[in-house]
Amino acid sequence: MNARSEPPSEPPPARPGPPPVSGTSARPPLPRELLLVVGLFLVYKVGRRLATGHSEAALRNGHDVWELERALRLPGEGAVQALLLHGDGPVHLANTYYAAVHFPATAAFLIWLFLRRPAHYRWARRVLAAVTAAALVLHLAFPLAPPRMLAATGLVDTARVYGPSVYGPPQTDTLSNQFAAMPSLHFGWALMVATGLVVATRSRWRWLWLLHPLLTLLVIVGTANHFWLDAIVAAALLGAALAVLRLPQHVRRSPTVPVPVQRDEKGTAGAADGTRAVDGERAGAPR
Repeated sequence: MNARSEPPSEPPPARPGPPPVSGTSARPPLPRELLLVVGLFLVYKVGRRLATGHSEAALRNGHDVWELERALRLPGEGAVQALLLHGDGPVHLANTYYAAVHFPATAAFLIWLFLRRPAHYRWARRVLAAVTAAALVLHLAFPLAPPRMLAATGLVDTARVYGPSVYGPPQTDTLSNQFAAMPSLHFGWALMVATGLVVATRSRWRWLWLLHPLLTLLVIVGTANHFWLDAIVAAALLGAALAVLRLPQHVRRSPTVPVPVQRDEKGTAGAADGTRAVDGERAGAPR
């Protein structure tokens, strides 16, 4: 009796997996990113040094900016400083915030994006680089003394009087350019940090990140390191950079994606029925 051989059955087609999660992509090589960030920092420092030696023009421009603010009826910087000078504690805390938060907060922001949101990291890095480059051009073209250097403002150099201070005497300070007040990169970077975190996270509390640039604004004005207009120009530069260097559409998509219904041989819906939230970005997101 001959046994009839059955043709081998073809394996069932593989079910398609869920589409890629929005906002995730290959992380850029770490050595290259480190070299790039270090290079940008060195350009930033060298550019600021190139703008030194313009004390007369910087002081003259400072008086012009002060008079322009009065003509525009902007609130006086002295009103903010008066709040800090009620005691040694608030003014010392403000000086510490100015000296210690600027670079570490921006670095922590970029590191977190690099580890958790690679696509957002590329976008934020480009925006920060563009804003910084534009700021350096303005520092060279328009040297500006901060209000703490102008007797006409009546403001106190809180860092020198109460400490801590990151600046030495302008004539001997070889580490920084104190005549690069406009625009304020303290404020511009802080605003970008908050913007990036609001865009890259999904927590209902994410809007609280805007307290960082708000606090930074009060600190830079209250310590007499910047005019109001310095922050306004920084915000305008950031707005222009964000308009040109837009976050890719696929990164902005909702993280909730449909998953095909899986059924067993009897037609009963399995555990993957309906839709589910696939959010690879959510792990580690700051709340």
